[in-house]
Amino acid sequence: MKAHDGMYIDGAWRPAAGRDTIEVVNPADEQVIGQVPAGTVEDVEAAVRAARAAFPGWAATAPAERAARLAALRDVLVARKDEIAETVTAELGSPLAFSQAVHAGVPVLVAGSYAELAATYAFEEKVGNSTVYQEPVGVVGAITPWNYPLHQIVAKVAPALAAGCTVVLKPAEDTPLTAQLFAEAVAEAGIPAGVFNLVTGLGPIAGQALAEHPDVDLVSFTGSTAVGRRIGATAGAAVKRVALELGGKSANVILPSADLAKAVNVGVANVMSNSGQTCSAWTRMLVHTARYDEAVELAAAAAAKYGDRIGPVVNAKQRDRVRGYIEKGVAEGARIVAGGPESPREQGYFVSPTVFADVTERMTVAQEEIFGPVLTILRYEDEEDALRIANGTVYGLAGAVWAGEESEAVAFARRLDTGQVDINGGRFNPLAPFGGYKQSGVGRELGAHGLSEYLQTKSLQF
Repeated sequence: MKAHDGMYIDGAWRPAAGRDTIEVVNPADEQVIGQVPAGTVEDVEAAVRAARAAFPGWAATAPAERAARLAALRDVLVARKDEIAETVTAELGSPLAFSQAVHAGVPVLVAGSYAELAATYAFEEKVGNSTVYQEPVGVVGAITPWNYPLHQIVAKVAPALAAGCTVVLKPAEDTPLTAQLFAEAVAEAGIPAGVFNLVTGLGPIAGQALAEHPDVDLVSFTGSTAVGRRIGATAGAAVKRVALELGGKSANVILPSADLAKAVNVGVANVMSNSGQTCSAWTRMLVHTARYDEAVELAAAAAAKYGDRIGPVVNAKQRDRVRGYIEKGVAEGARIVAGGPESPREQGYFVSPTVFADVTERMTVAQEEIFGPVLTILRYEDEEDALRIANGTVYGLAGAVWAGEESEAVAFARRLDTGQVDINGGRFNPLAPFGGYKQSGVGRELGAHGLSEYLQTKSLQF
C-alpha cells in the first residue's frame, strides 16, 4: 500500500502538525519502502479531542449497531486480506504464507468474535433490588507493538468499540503501514468519525503524550515490561485505568510420560514462529534428566529445518540484541547445538535459529526475554524441581505442559504461575482470555474478559 502522509483524525486524513517523518524499512532487504509522519503532542491533542467529542454518541449507540459496524469491519479485513498480508510481509519481514494465515487471518477471527459479543453481552443485569450496568470507560489510548501489528490493533480496538469507547491508536514505528491500512478499513466499514483515530509516531513523543493526556481514560499497552512500568506509573499518578500486556519467558514442560518427539518438535516450531518475536513463545524447554540428551538431539535437528523458513527480525537493533544474548549464553557456559550468533545472510536482519543445551536456570538466556529465534533447554530431576524452575522467573505470561494423560498435564498446569497454558499442544482460542501473572502484565485481552477491560460498573438500587 502507499503510505499516507497525514494522520487519521475525526474520520479524515489530515496533515500532521510537524514535518518530521519516520522511514519504514523492509527488514528482509534493508530497503526503505515508505515513510509516515512522526506525530507530535499537537497531533495527539487533536486526536484525543476528536475521540472525546465522538464518545457520547458512540456510547449511546445501541450494542446491536456497534456489532453491525464491527461485523462490517471484519468483512473489510476479509476482503483486503491479501493486501494486509503483503503489507505485513513488507514491513515486518514475515514469510508471506505466515502473514496470510496468522497476521491477516487471526484479526478476522478476533474482529468477528467482538461483533458477536457486542450483540450478546449482558450490559445490564438484575442483582437483588439493584440494576447493574456495564458502561464504557471513555476514551482509550491504545499503544501497540510491531510483532503482530494488525492482531494487536484489533485485540484492543475491537473490544473498545464493542464496549462503546472511542480510541486513539499509536502503533509501533516499525510497522505503521499496517495501522494505516486498518484506518482505511475502519472508514470503509462506516464507523463514525472520531470513534477511531490514528497517530503515527515515536513512543517517547506521541506514545508518552497519549499516555499522559488527561482526557484519556484508559491506556492499553502491549510491549516491554520496562515501558509498561513507566506507563503504569504515569497512569497511577492520574488514577487512570491501564491494561498492560508485557514480557514473557514461558516454560514448555515435558513430563516423563509425554510423547517426547511431538512435544519437542511442536515446542521448537512455537519458538521459531514469527522469527521468535512472540511474547508468549515457549522459550524454555524443561526436560527430565533421563530424556534430556534425546530431547537436545531432537531439538537441534528440528531447528536446523528452519534456516530458510523464517524471516528476519524487525530491525538492526533487534538483530544485534538477539545476537548479543546468544553470545552471552555462550560466555555463561551454555552449549550451542544449532545456529549461533553468526548472520546466516549478508543482507537483511536475519538471525540463525538457535538452540542452547546445558542451560541452568539462573543463566541470562534462561531468565530474560530475548525476542528472537532462540530456544533454551533445561533439565529437571522431578516434578517439584520442574515446577520450581518453570515458576522461577519474573514473568508469567504463557506456557505448555505435555504428559501421557491429559489429567496429569492439567494437574501440573494448575500449579504454574502463568496466565495461559497449552495442554498437549492445545489450539489457539481467540475467545480465551490472554494475559499474564507477575511482571507479564495487568488485565486480559480477547473474548469476554477482554471486553470487560473497557467497561466500568454502575449499580442503581430500587
